[in-house]
This record gives sequence, C-alpha cells and structure tokens, in this order.
Amino acid sequence: MTPDTVIAHLAAVLDEVVPGSDLGRVDPRARFREELDLDSMDFLRVVQGLHARTGVDVHAADYGQVTTLDELVAYVARRAA
Repeated sequence: MTPDTVIAHLAAVLDEVVPGSDLGRVDPRARFREELDLDSMDFLRVVQGLHARTGVDVHAADYGQVTTLDELVAYVARRAA
C-alpha cells in the first residue's frame, strides 16, 4: 500500500471521526492528535477506522511510534505491504 493510499484512507476516517477536519492543513511532522485536537477516544476511533479500511492493526504498544502523520502513514504502509 502506498503512502498516498494510506493518506486517502486516513482522510476518510478523520472525516467520520472529526467532520470537517482538513488533513491537508496538518504538518506531517507535528503531533497530529494535537493538530486536530483529537482526544484518546477520537484517536482510538481513527486507528480502528484505519484497521477497517486497510486491515492493519495499530497495536496499543505502538501508539508512541505513530504520533505524527508521517509516522502513522509509514507504519500502516509498511504493515500493509
């Protein structure tokens, strides 16, 4: 799965979790939870939505590795391959 595909899935999931969110305005190297004002439940819904769309499970133990948009996209793309 390409990073662009992951971003498209993530944008769709974010639109469900935080309607009106604009992923294009998020700095890919900034903490995206803070950029989008996601609380822990929102973040959980995002990773569950990504799992539903991609089949990739973001393990709770790995949450610290996916704090930025770039990290999350790379994590999902790597595991979907």
